[in-house]
Amino acid sequence: MEFGCIRHGTTSLIGFFDVATGRMESPYLNHTRTEEDFVYAMRALVETDPEASWTFVCDGLNTHKSESLVRFVAQQCGLEEDLGCKGKSGILKSLESRVEFLHREDHRIRIVYTPKHCSWMNQIEIWFGIINRRLLKRKSYKSIEELKFVKDGEVFNLDGKQAIAMGGAYSFP
Repeated sequence: MEFGCIRHGTTSLIGFFDVATGRMESPYLNHTRTEEDFVYAMRALVETDPEASWTFVCDGLNTHKSESLVRFVAQQCGLEEDLGCKGKSGILKSLESRVEFLHREDHRIRIVYTPKHCSWMNQIEIWFGIINRRLLKRKSYKSIEELKFVKDGEVFNLDGKQAIAMGGAYSFP
């Protein structure tokens, strides 16, 4: 007998983990994982404190080195230099030139990249591992709303807000 499963769809989670507080900040759930999705999620987080300096630790995924991300950082940092043309010239010419630009210490928004094969060093990857073990492994959900993150016996929504137990059911403030 063959085992079958029903796929209810997939979703992508873009998350920003604040190492100092242990909180997931501005999680973004969507059906795609494009460079535009990553910039949208990063913009939402940066807008929570638009004048602050931000340092993001990312792995080597291409969406973390995209043309859209370079343009976003340049705009947020008030840089008016010519970025060039993707694949042809300037900062946008190659992944390497984009990484060098995004990593610059003099930018208010800076991205630091983990070495290849070292995602275990990135705290968000550890958090994603916890989600996988506690929420996803050998479980089935019919909607994103069904997902709840359990930590130390308490139920949390993906936005990190604590659920309140109400007569055996949970609600999210």
